[in-house]
Amino acid sequence: MKFKLFLAMILTVGLLAACGGSDDNGTEEEGTDVVTAASFAADAEGLHAAASENGTWIIIPESDLTLSEDLVVTGTFHNSGDESEDVYRKIAAYTQDDDRNIVDQWVITVPQLVVQSENLNFQGGTLDGDVYVEADGFLLHATATVTGDVIFASEEFEASASLEGTVEGETSVE
Repeated sequence: MKFKLFLAMILTVGLLAACGGSDDNGTEEEGTDVVTAASFAADAEGLHAAASENGTWIIIPESDLTLSEDLVVTGTFHNSGDESEDVYRKIAAYTQDDDRNIVDQWVITVPQLVVQSENLNFQGGTLDGDVYVEADGFLLHATATVTGDVIFASEEFEASASLEGTVEGETSVE
């Protein structure tokens, strides 16, 4: 009985410690809120918010989504929301199991994905539309497909990109 009481106290203290801390979702960095959690997007509005400069480092659609306007991914974020990590942003258009195997992949239908965040990784799923890259380090992961064109705003952006996935349209530099 004493052991159960002790275990309950330990779990309670752990829960309080995990839930404690500041009321904000991140830290303040030069006037920009940096959020450390993933952002799950259930609809077009949620996807636009997650991709904004006030969004999160990882953007996770919860199903196939169709947007009537361009999706602009902007802002500077760090891997896992940790400022000591590299600059990195990810659109994870899939679900995964406990072993990180892709289970479901989503289709994001959009006139154009505009990449303004450095080191954006589009992984899993399909982007049904064009991609316009205005930042260094764009990665189309091997598990992803773009049905339209991938257009780079400069040769430098193209040189820093990695298109490991499938591009069904043309790849060009403006």
